[in-house]
Amino acid sequence: MSVSPYWNPKTETMPREDLRRLQGHRLRKLVERAYNTSAFHKRMFDEAGVKPEDINSYDDIVRLPFTTRDAWMDNQADNAPFGEMLAVPSDNAIRYHTTSGTTGRTPLRVLDTRTDWKWIGELWCYAFHGFGVRPDDVVFFAFSYGTFIGFWGAHYGTEKMGCLVLPSGNMNTPGRVELIHEMNATVVCATPTYALRLGQEAENMGIDLPGGAVKRLILSGEPAGSIPASKRLVEEQWGAKAADTAGMTEIGTIMMFECEKQPGGTHIIEDHFIEEVINPETGEPVDYGEQGERVVTSFGRTAIPLIRYRSRDLVMKVPHDNCSCGRTFDIYDGGIRGRVDDMLLIRGTNVYPRAIEAIVREYPAVDEFQIYLWTKDGIRDEISVRCEVREGHEDQWEAVARKLQTDLSHANEGLGIKIERAEANSLPRFELKAKRVKDDRHVKGASHV
Repeated sequence: MSVSPYWNPKTETMPREDLRRLQGHRLRKLVERAYNTSAFHKRMFDEAGVKPEDINSYDDIVRLPFTTRDAWMDNQADNAPFGEMLAVPSDNAIRYHTTSGTTGRTPLRVLDTRTDWKWIGELWCYAFHGFGVRPDDVVFFAFSYGTFIGFWGAHYGTEKMGCLVLPSGNMNTPGRVELIHEMNATVVCATPTYALRLGQEAENMGIDLPGGAVKRLILSGEPAGSIPASKRLVEEQWGAKAADTAGMTEIGTIMMFECEKQPGGTHIIEDHFIEEVINPETGEPVDYGEQGERVVTSFGRTAIPLIRYRSRDLVMKVPHDNCSCGRTFDIYDGGIRGRVDDMLLIRGTNVYPRAIEAIVREYPAVDEFQIYLWTKDGIRDEISVRCEVREGHEDQWEAVARKLQTDLSHANEGLGIKIERAEANSLPRFELKAKRVKDDRHVKGASHV
């Protein structure tokens, strides 16, 4: 008997008009519950002049106000520790997680109930099953299991599927490589950056990853999972297929995943979310094929209703039929393309770290890299890319540096981007989200020449 490629065949292949009706029904229920149980949402809706009875279909979502991270953080600061967004008493919760904070501010604190936690694991099952993971797989998590949500839900999702789960907790990188090898793990879950780090360590230890048992990698936490050059590098290093996923602490789980057909993007789990794409400046919706900011409404979390939350993620939505897998869920082409607030303004030119990575990863001679910004003569922004040279490619460095500098300049409106060679193993390595931008400018955005 063949196994369905879909975790939930009914909704994953539902006709679009039926999916819209389902989303409209769930939106009505969500707004009614949030209005009646969350002081934060009631006040926000009242100020916008919207009542639950005004929301009767999917199209009515535009009548609801946006929720912002700043408003949520301010509310938690004024009503510590959890704020007024909670829709259940805090003693109903079984899980506590935090986001990464912004400069000078505490992180967001979120709670989940037993119902929430079952839902969180369920959505990870969409992703794992959709990429071909099955109950007989051995799944390794390169994850530290702190208060950051990370792969927590994925761990429980794979247990629900019946997989053998290998948590690695506070193990170091060599120890993780040994465990992957000794237990014949068939699936590895990591950030794209740390997947590369594990691969480098395996090579140093004389372990043949392409000849090993790992057949699939589930990537999350960074845009690199959908950057073709970065993904190709991971797949070549491991001799395995890699799939991108994306989630966020604010919703507790993932909202998109890449299926086995690898369409160059991630399917949105539309039976559990409404995902809008807007112009980040005007707040107006953008069309298919236009980049904008993703706005998420989540149906599944009972402790914290999240309605029209401005994620600050940059995405480009395309229709579901861009993939041949048969799902009717729309796709974010290229996954998460970056962050609205990640853009670097260098002498009047907009520079995106993701775009730099997409070019740098085309060069096999580059091992690790860092984007460095500083102020020259107190008035002029400068940018360089510091690169470690991969062992065995040292004699190629001068030619690579010249070509890389030209490619980066052409991709960034002729901006002069310097290429610097860094000593081997001198640049930071990351287990969780990579932070490859070091900004030492005095006045950011200075454009004097």
